[in-house]
Amino acid sequence: MRDDDRLLNNPDAQFGTGVVGVCDICGSRQAVIVLTKERFKLCVIDFLNKTWIKTDKKPGVPAPLYRSERITFPSGSLSSGTAQGIVLSPTKVVKHPVVLVTPDVFGLTTTLLDAAIRFAREGFEVLVPDILKTDGVGASHAFALRSSAQFRGGVAVGSRKIAELVHLYGDALEYLRGREMVDASKTAVFGTSYGASLALALAALDTRLAAVALAYPMPIQPADLAKLVTVPLLYVGGSADRSAGKARAQLTAVQSSSKTAFEFFDIRGARHGFLGRDLSAYNVGAAEAAWTRILAFLKQNLMPPPPKGPTMPPKPAAVPASPPPVAKPPVVSPAPSLPAPTVALPAPASPPTG
Repeated sequence: MRDDDRLLNNPDAQFGTGVVGVCDICGSRQAVIVLTKERFKLCVIDFLNKTWIKTDKKPGVPAPLYRSERITFPSGSLSSGTAQGIVLSPTKVVKHPVVLVTPDVFGLTTTLLDAAIRFAREGFEVLVPDILKTDGVGASHAFALRSSAQFRGGVAVGSRKIAELVHLYGDALEYLRGREMVDASKTAVFGTSYGASLALALAALDTRLAAVALAYPMPIQPADLAKLVTVPLLYVGGSADRSAGKARAQLTAVQSSSKTAFEFFDIRGARHGFLGRDLSAYNVGAAEAAWTRILAFLKQNLMPPPPKGPTMPPKPAAVPASPPPVAKPPVVSPAPSLPAPTVALPAPASPPTG
């Protein structure tokens, strides 16, 4: 029997409980954190990334790539006025772009935690609202999501319960933008399945986003809601997923009239939920390809390379210097020939006479 099978039969093993088991990320047996209603556990390093008070690490060990904390943020959409969530913050002391991960009806799933960890490792500040621990969110919201998708042709964002979830995630985004060491001008939303439909609804309302990434979303109503999206959008889905295929068709239909560009990343043979490590549809090859594309899309829109400085104009090719002219010897004209001088000789003297 597997360790997680025994944990499922333990009623005291609730979310956040520290037990000894095998981490589903690193595969080693150590202290792990149990997730509610799931056959999945994460070790302290891979989930909360905390360090023990008494540590045997030597000074000078590099800081972890990110830290996490449980937070409470204000929300005017709920009667309680507050909501719960988990924030993963990179330790590098720079302004971080931010990503809001929108949960679906199952709350903090393995897929969302996997996404949050991957994003935080790459330098994004990530917030995952914990709707299962938030007062005022319950079974009625889950029923509204599922029933509208099955009987009304898509997630009805005009429904009161669904609108409450969208506004809740809007409040989470405002809280995330107000945190220290974040760049509020570089924000994105990511969701899967029903959460992807809620992320699309939020992107249609928030004009300050920089990007939105959707993994196998459910169809949405109204079908042309994506017309209101003003930022780059990435769709990731599998060819064997009928529900996501309908959502893709909705996006394709409004792509020509949209104010921005839509990108589609289709994975052949992948089913709905292929990113979930604890689901039967999980496909490691398809999942890694999808995560690579999602991260590249977020980096492209939230972490663009710095602009290049002005380049110096190319220097003209140096013309080889011509050798100095060789001095020719002066041409000496021959002197004109002069006639030989005529010398008058004296006449010979006459002999003397006797």
